[in-house]
Amino acid sequence: MAAAKIKKGDSVVVLSGKDKGRTGTVRQVMPKDGKLIVEGINIAARHRKPSQENPQGGIDRFEAAMHICKVAVADPKDGKPTRVRFEEKDGKKVRVAVKSGETIDG
Repeated sequence: MAAAKIKKGDSVVVLSGKDKGRTGTVRQVMPKDGKLIVEGINIAARHRKPSQENPQGGIDRFEAAMHICKVAVADPKDGKPTRVRFEEKDGKKVRVAVKSGETIDG
């Protein structure tokens, strides 16, 4: 199993699409699909007809999944997008921001 460069709870910056430049926290990662869900980003709307469980009907808004390649981890130092590399510190494998050299976790 390959090590995950982006994990749940990470702060990420959107690199492309309608939300380009916005920052959010990763809510869910789907590694098999290569997708993730970011809080408040990529909002999709579905128009729902009135039904038994929802008699009012209306518009449902929710965060849609987006491809992992569209986001980058936000650098802990300045919040700008950065790539991630792995280093071994005190016998533990930790993620490190390439631009600043800051440790992302641990």
